[in-house]
Amino acid sequence: MDSTSREHQFLERLERHKGILYKVANVYCGDREDRADLIQEIIIQLWRSFDRFDGRAQFSTWMHRVALNVAISFHRGTTRNRRKTLPIEDFELDLGAADRQLESEGDDIRRLYQLIGQLDDINKAIILLYLDGHGHDDIAEAIGITTTNVATRINRIKQKLQREFDAGEGTKGKQS
Repeated sequence: MDSTSREHQFLERLERHKGILYKVANVYCGDREDRADLIQEIIIQLWRSFDRFDGRAQFSTWMHRVALNVAISFHRGTTRNRRKTLPIEDFELDLGAADRQLESEGDDIRRLYQLIGQLDDINKAIILLYLDGHGHDDIAEAIGITTTNVATRINRIKQKLQREFDAGEGTKGKQS
């Protein structure tokens, strides 16, 4: 495949699945500038590894895996020293869209993102994939743990989020 068609194929798939970028950035970064930096870093890593995408998994599953790995590393501060940058404008993404997506959500969804943001990195990744409709097997493959472990973690995460959400609702009701 020549470089022009390879780039076109990458950009087309990136455009189709850009919501993944926004969701990952919104869960892993509370600050607007950090979200933009993370989205750019994910795109760079996706582009660098695009040649290795072999189609055994769906593109969205592969993209989630790369995005989550980058987010976890970024969150730990290990990817901030970039060797090479690509102009984000080349990808025709509106980085403000992550902010607008978050702002357009209802209070309950924003609260859910906030609670998910408080989870450890692996549990954030698991619940994000789960909420995006991925099955236990796909999540296990993307995260590198067993399917049973995924099921157990999802159940525990859901219970924890429900408790914390309910506790926040009780606090909100007292303030009104």
